Amino acid sequence: MDYKALKLIASSNPHIRNNEDTRSIMLDVIIALCPALAWSIYRFGFRALLAAAVSVGSAMCWEWLYRKALKKPQTLGDLSAAVTGLLLSMVCPVTLPYWMLVLGNFFAIVVVKQLYGGLGKNFMNPALAGRAALVACYASQMTSWIDPNAGWAPLNLHGADVVTAATPMAMIGEDFAGLTATYSVSDMFIGFVGGSAGEISSMMLLIGGLYLIFRKVISWHIPVAYIGSVALLALIFPHGNDPVQYMLYSLFGGGLMLGAFFMATDYVTSPVTKKGQLIFGVGCGLITVFIRTFGSFPEGVCYSILLMNCTVWIIDKHVKPTRFGVVKEAAKK
Repeated sequence: MDYKALKLIASSNPHIRNNEDTRSIMLDVIIALCPALAWSIYRFGFRALLAAAVSVGSAMCWEWLYRKALKKPQTLGDLSAAVTGLLLSMVCPVTLPYWMLVLGNFFAIVVVKQLYGGLGKNFMNPALAGRAALVACYASQMTSWIDPNAGWAPLNLHGADVVTAATPMAMIGEDFAGLTATYSVSDMFIGFVGGSAGEISSMMLLIGGLYLIFRKVISWHIPVAYIGSVALLALIFPHGNDPVQYMLYSLFGGGLMLGAFFMATDYVTSPVTKKGQLIFGVGCGLITVFIRTFGSFPEGVCYSILLMNCTVWIIDKHVKPTRFGVVKEAAKK
């Protein structure tokens, strides 16, 4: 064969390209969150939509202001700030004052994301970090939940305008019998319970999560390892006489589905290898159950993911595959 006649073109890597970019990935995440957001609007009223709009707008505004002040290229087009704002609104009570959402997004975008260099350089999930900051500063407002039977929340709240009630996760550790008498498993799964916009309907979150897997935006490793470890521990250490029932309430209550599909799978703050992702997911599950069982807060998803974010570097270090042609001693060095 005359190789000279093939007219081969030599170029630098990467040699494999596709049409995916940051914007398309973030757009898929937004689409996947729409069912849960729509359900929260149905349950809580247009305040849930307004809170999401304020959160997304403030997140994008903080990113634009920071990069404008430091004369850096604008990155609003990649939609990562919009996703952070939307996720933050979904892990906060619908009754949270709008200005607190603005402050939470300042911490998430400026402190956690931009001060570390922007997208791809933050070491923990910005939306969860923003939520943790709000809990530390405004614990009362962050733990007040609207009663799911009290009707829609007004757009402007004035003190006693809203009737609050305990969420299922607040009841599961203190009064599991009362929880089962108040809410059925189907209520928990479909979303006829109290809580934040991103935790009331496991069904809608599961639909969004499966969409992300179908679109190959995320892989199954972290969600399955995370949810599976929580399910196994709930079966082994149940409350009450029915381990399966306790497991189902543990899976469908709180922010487990949102955390497993949308938070823990963040590209930047999760391991790159499949083995590492399984370890990461199991670690999130173990810490979640530990906090739910022994902690002062009834929900442990937020802090479990943030803690595991801090271990990603060591997970990647010990599970990365050996490079071809490199002896073991050289790889260790």
